[in-house]
Amino acid sequence: MVQAYAWNVLYIFMNIKQISYGMSIALGKTMAFMPNCNPNRGHCPMTKQHNPGLPRLRPLLAILSLALVAGGAMAAEPIPADAPIPEAEPTAVASGALAAAKLNPNNLEVMKKLGLTFGGWLQTGVTYNSTNPGNGFNGPVTFGDRSAELQLNQLYFYLQRPVATEGDSWDFGGRVDFMYGSDSIFTQAYGVPAYDVNNGAAMQRSHWDLNLLRNNSRFYDIALPQVYLEAYIPIGNGLNLKAGHFYTPIGYEVVTSPDNFFYSKPYTFQYGEPFTHTGLLANYVFDKNWSTVAGLLTGSATGGWDGGWDQQLGNWTGLLGGTWNTEDKATSFNITGTYGGTSERSSQSWGMYSMVFKHNLMDDLHMVVQHDHGYANGVLVSSGVRDAEWYGINSYLMYDITDKLGAGIRAEWFRDNAGFRVCSPGRVAAATNDSYGSAVSSASSVLCGNGSGFGTPASYYAVTAGVNYKPLKWLTLRPNVRYDWADGTNPTTGDRYKPFGNGKDAQFLFSADVVIVF
Repeated sequence: MVQAYAWNVLYIFMNIKQISYGMSIALGKTMAFMPNCNPNRGHCPMTKQHNPGLPRLRPLLAILSLALVAGGAMAAEPIPADAPIPEAEPTAVASGALAAAKLNPNNLEVMKKLGLTFGGWLQTGVTYNSTNPGNGFNGPVTFGDRSAELQLNQLYFYLQRPVATEGDSWDFGGRVDFMYGSDSIFTQAYGVPAYDVNNGAAMQRSHWDLNLLRNNSRFYDIALPQVYLEAYIPIGNGLNLKAGHFYTPIGYEVVTSPDNFFYSKPYTFQYGEPFTHTGLLANYVFDKNWSTVAGLLTGSATGGWDGGWDQQLGNWTGLLGGTWNTEDKATSFNITGTYGGTSERSSQSWGMYSMVFKHNLMDDLHMVVQHDHGYANGVLVSSGVRDAEWYGINSYLMYDITDKLGAGIRAEWFRDNAGFRVCSPGRVAAATNDSYGSAVSSASSVLCGNGSGFGTPASYYAVTAGVNYKPLKWLTLRPNVRYDWADGTNPTTGDRYKPFGNGKDAQFLFSADVVIVF
């Protein structure tokens, strides 16, 4: 079986030219398999920030990943039509392509002896934008944020020693996560921004995982989103405690691509919530219906969000949440939020909460409703220093057509009341640093907000429809269609706000990605 898999991969790799040409025809235009910097579009950064070597490899890596998918699908043993399909396992324990190829590293004796689990995935996708944006960005939409460019979104690995969830004995473990790809910039510890959010003064940024490759690449970098120690403490029903750098428990959608239904991400996920925290996080289950989470957060100059290890360690904020669910897990409600001072320099309040309600309308029909509300007092925006708020509602409806195929729709409204959270394009804002007293973004020669570096007060709307197809346990295909529009007025000019490509206030996105779980 392994030998057949290898020959299939080799055959498809030898025919990459025909495959890539066919993909371009299917998309209605030829994708640019070339370095991402295009001087004809006027958005190349300074020469010292651009290295053409790495970008030339990315399309090859992305195409190779598609070849691996096709080869694995042909080589995999067929599943009988009447064979029962087990429920999907969490990413952390799911057997993937390596296990299917009889190459599972978790079967090694040393891994079993140490109680370690290794895993990961590769995600690659492409998006077509109806506006054909001249700068190549899909407006404020992030993660799959480039138009007509095949992106290697996530090459992700983790090593974990999971701890017990019950029992009378202490247990210790931990986890380390590594991500390479175009998504990495959105999950780095950028909670100390280039400029103080309260007064605009330049700040000393964290050195955890920022800029590991950014001087060599516009769009591809490395993120280390989780590095923590974990303990199970046999108190009451059992207390789980993490110490280090970890993903936030807030919200519904997550960074880890195999665990989302859709390829594209909502505004609430990108602009309304944190991605990671640094500090302590405790989880406790009271009974079959109730559980709680609490944390102490540091290393951030944005109210405990996305903190690092070596800056703002004197600023401590809090996280608190609770979950109720029915015993059969068919219905649940969670509310979790953060609150504290903005930074060591400012005691101005920064806080938010997220409420997530999930309910199975039928065995195969699932509903999710999420509401976020956040605020930051005394922050600098385009109109001066003021209190800022952001809030929104997401709703999801997902239907299991078969055990392998699901269809879903997501509708969203997100309000950035002061223009504090959203700056289009989002990657350009995330990649902005101070260079000798001037703001410079490694993602573009033009800052977000048409060069101002500030956002515009506006409401953002999006409707996404798509399918989630898993022909194999370790393979997911997710085509999406999405319509975005914005409603706002530029406070300086009084003109209608148009954050999408080529000065438009709306856009259609047609996207698809492939996820291979190792």
